[in-house]
Amino acid sequence: MTAATNLGFPRMGGQRELKKALERFWSNRSDAGDLEVVARQLRADHWKLQQVAGIAHVPSNDFSLYDQVLDTAVMAGIFPERFTHLPAGFERYFAMARGVAHEGERTGAPALEMTKWFDTNYHYLVPEIGSGQEFTLGSTKPVDEFVEAKGLGIITRPVLIGPVSLLLLAKAKGENFDPIDLWPRLLPVYEEILRRLAAAGAAWVQIDEPCLVTDVAERALLALGPIFERLAGAAGSMDILLATYFGGLAKTLPAVLRLPVKAVHLDLVRSPDSLQEALALVRPDQMLSLGLVDGRNIWKGDLTHALSLAEAAAERLGADRLMIAPSCSLLHVPFDLEGETGLDPELRNWLAFARQKLDEVTLIAQGVASGRTAIAAALAENEAALRSRRDSPRTRSLEVRRRLAAVTPEELARAHPYPVRKAAQRESTPLPILPTTTIGSFPQTDEVRKARALFRSGKLRADEYDAFLKARVVEAIRWQEEVGLDVLVHGEFERNDMVEYFGENLEGFAFTANGWVQSYGSRCVKPPIIFGDVTRRGPMTVDWARFAQALTLRPVKGMLTGPVTILQWSFVRDDQPRRETCRQIALAIRDEVVDLEQAGIRVIQIDEPALREGLPLRRADWAEYLRWAVDAFRLASAGVRDETQIHTHMCYCEFNDIIDSIAALDADVISIETSRSQMELLGAFADFRYPNEVGPGVYDIHSPRVPSPQQIERLLDGALAVLSPEQLWVNPDCGLKTRRWEEVKPALVALVAAAQAVRQRLEGVAEPAPVIT
Repeated sequence: MTAATNLGFPRMGGQRELKKALERFWSNRSDAGDLEVVARQLRADHWKLQQVAGIAHVPSNDFSLYDQVLDTAVMAGIFPERFTHLPAGFERYFAMARGVAHEGERTGAPALEMTKWFDTNYHYLVPEIGSGQEFTLGSTKPVDEFVEAKGLGIITRPVLIGPVSLLLLAKAKGENFDPIDLWPRLLPVYEEILRRLAAAGAAWVQIDEPCLVTDVAERALLALGPIFERLAGAAGSMDILLATYFGGLAKTLPAVLRLPVKAVHLDLVRSPDSLQEALALVRPDQMLSLGLVDGRNIWKGDLTHALSLAEAAAERLGADRLMIAPSCSLLHVPFDLEGETGLDPELRNWLAFARQKLDEVTLIAQGVASGRTAIAAALAENEAALRSRRDSPRTRSLEVRRRLAAVTPEELARAHPYPVRKAAQRESTPLPILPTTTIGSFPQTDEVRKARALFRSGKLRADEYDAFLKARVVEAIRWQEEVGLDVLVHGEFERNDMVEYFGENLEGFAFTANGWVQSYGSRCVKPPIIFGDVTRRGPMTVDWARFAQALTLRPVKGMLTGPVTILQWSFVRDDQPRRETCRQIALAIRDEVVDLEQAGIRVIQIDEPALREGLPLRRADWAEYLRWAVDAFRLASAGVRDETQIHTHMCYCEFNDIIDSIAALDADVISIETSRSQMELLGAFADFRYPNEVGPGVYDIHSPRVPSPQQIERLLDGALAVLSPEQLWVNPDCGLKTRRWEEVKPALVALVAAAQAVRQRLEGVAEPAPVIT
């Protein structure tokens, strides 16, 4: 019989219970035992929910207190030396994730680098591996959670990030070597875990190898056979599902299907064409897991189409050799649609969140096992929802489409090249060398969040809320002046999220009340839903920028989110090419940029932290994406005069392989994340001889650790080895929304002090110390 299965489930809980428990623990308002109670209850609830939904293979070890890659690194005993003095367990685990607060040069330790999980908006922590790395069993979490579920009467399918992907995702530290070459040392850890799982009674184990759908898989092809021979030997009678997702296996498919594994999972949402080749190559003793339900987006699937693919596979292989599953883990979608009563009923009928996607999986499996007549009513209901969305006039705007068709090449370029603009900007807005600024947001305190909640619930009048926000902006501007920052920001206290805020002011967007997804650690985001053509209702940020600028003689940045990031960090309509939706957003942002300039704002930042994460996983597909992504940024930014300085911000990505496209954005200033990598990312800008200005982050805002002025000075010295003083800006890695003022204030004081000290060395002129308030 065809089995309904799942690859992974959201961790945070329907009410973000894990987020709240983590933050209580980190703030010392609860202890480790309290955190474990919440985690254990969530795991039990999620296992039972999936079992009741009809999932035959319920995953375990997909739960994490921070990140599944970090969990796997801990399992394999991969602990960077700067953390080995800490006690094993929560203290070391969370130190690797969040860093150790600075208490002197000996005890302070930066967290592991963080980057995007393939092309999703989830962040993972990058393991650090030296050539002499010895791997030891550092955790039995996969076994412990299997036993925990078994105690509830649920035999789960444990999930492991496979050894190939773990090594390919790791960062080589020290001399030049490839971590994949260390697989013979790593395998004993996996073998021991597999033996223990088999002894505990596991019938299946899921080994995730998402790197096999990328170009880097070529580095591991020769090792695949020996690795999985040993894994299969350790698994004994326990069957292995090798799970791949986020794309097709392409040339690696034959090699994967030759491996000694019982089943292979294919992402047929991203790569539907791979099914036919797989059916021709699958061994007689092997099963296929068909990823037919989109684990990355929130639209109802076309169940009739999915069932047709499954039926074709069943006709070829037999129904008992098939599993039906989501395309990937459901980590990337919200928990449950049930509570979204505030959504427009028509739109709500087009959607499916994690719980609803489980129902889609079980319906497809039931259709294969029992025939279409058994699910005829559900198929008819699904088709009606798809037809409603397809025919709805709410998804199309003739005016938007006409305007987009009329865009000319001239609208994609600034009037003059950067050197001309640079001279105009320095005359219009004089700044010292190494100008200091922040990325945009300041802490969203409990007070700010409470005021927003009261306003949204109708318990705070609009004029009262406006007065409250203005008071916060005044405080922020005055504090920045006192500290000595050169380019100020208004703090974004009125904004809930850098994408959601703009979506609320654009046509074609919808919003959920509780559609949270995990971004990293306890950080959750609530992506907007782009369901129709996008246009701006009116100015979105102009009043706040004008108010802030009127408070000071120093320049205040206008703060916008770029079109690619709004696209990437939303749930995007799938009924037209993504590039068309992105261009629609770019036109809306262009209108806002022009209005900010007309309001007297001379520095405008258009954040594009998601530019690189949108890259297709195969390099052969990069050129097309980069062309339309760069054009979208230029369309958004190029409508201003030379005197107006355009900034952009990017974080947590390698720039070397797309540096020419970053230069093609033609932003006057780009700020980037570099503190966790100790300025290593600047190598791309040195080799390329980047012509414009750069603000390499000197303060890791994703860690509570407060840097010292001396530490920031060292980072600036590293940057000056690559960039000229005239190119260099001084800023944090990212916005400060998620940090506390008690961390932000001393960190920015240190930042300004470091910049002034380096200026003094460069210019030979003393500057006054910053005022600490």
